[in-house]
Amino acid sequence: MFEKILSRSQLYLAFFGPREPEPGTIFLRQNRVYILPTRPGLGFAMALGVMLVGSINYNLSLGYILTFLLASMGLVAILHTFRNLVHLHITPGRVEPVFAGEVAWFELFVENRSGYERSSIALWREGKATLCDVAPARGATLSIPVAARQRGWLTPGRITVDTRFPVGLLRAWSYIQPDMRCLVYPRPDDGLLPLPEPSGGTGEKRAASGGSDDFAGLRPYQASDSPRHIHWKAAARGQGLRTKVFSGRAAAELWLDWNQLPANLDLESKLSRLTRWALSADQEGLRYGLRLPGLELAPDTGESHRLACLRELALYGL
Repeated sequence: MFEKILSRSQLYLAFFGPREPEPGTIFLRQNRVYILPTRPGLGFAMALGVMLVGSINYNLSLGYILTFLLASMGLVAILHTFRNLVHLHITPGRVEPVFAGEVAWFELFVENRSGYERSSIALWREGKATLCDVAPARGATLSIPVAARQRGWLTPGRITVDTRFPVGLLRAWSYIQPDMRCLVYPRPDDGLLPLPEPSGGTGEKRAASGGSDDFAGLRPYQASDSPRHIHWKAAARGQGLRTKVFSGRAAAELWLDWNQLPANLDLESKLSRLTRWALSADQEGLRYGLRLPGLELAPDTGESHRLACLRELALYGL
């Protein structure tokens, strides 16, 4: 008895259990597309059975004709429903990082390389469907929403692709698990918390820096420069991108230090606080660094530095 239960469990996992992510383009072969009647399809089959029994009992010629005509339409619907899904190509697309508590959107490209249209294709994830129609020799890009509940790497998991075209009597479906993942950053603190005080004295010396005391001139644009310091009027005149340079006190290096956080905060709360500080520092155009236990990122500015800090916070301890 135990061996029978075990074999049934293994059979269930083989067909419906979790699978390894599939790299590259996913091809829906015939042996991975399933088809079964829907509830209206079962009702239709029962009605045909009643009509057949009535035609036999009362020897109704027209009853036979109508019964077999409807039955032949049902058989043709099986072919069209199965053909509407089989031999589709599904390719993973882009996915942008999000913060915990937001929704990650996984892009999938559904490609129809056949010469006939695919209608009413649905991709299901956690009870939510995304619908599309794909023209012959064309493709359609779909975005699958997945809730990002915690920081770290997020995968879309198993997605069900199905169709009930053309009459809804049958449902053809297949399971896919694309090799995709989304980086989920820690959720920032709800309140706008003050940044820690800059550490390390730099004196009163004057230097060309990112300060805002006195305008000192222009220099060629660098990728790490803040958009607020770009000389947009010069760019509009066709002179290329130039960055405004101000003369002021040499900016002290701002450290977002794990040891500056209150000791009563748990791990996730500390990461949330550091995430808020990093976003605030970047928004203010400050030069900042990040210190975590066993990790240190040197002070810098720009989008690449912000993304590097958020990445380390998202994957810390995982």
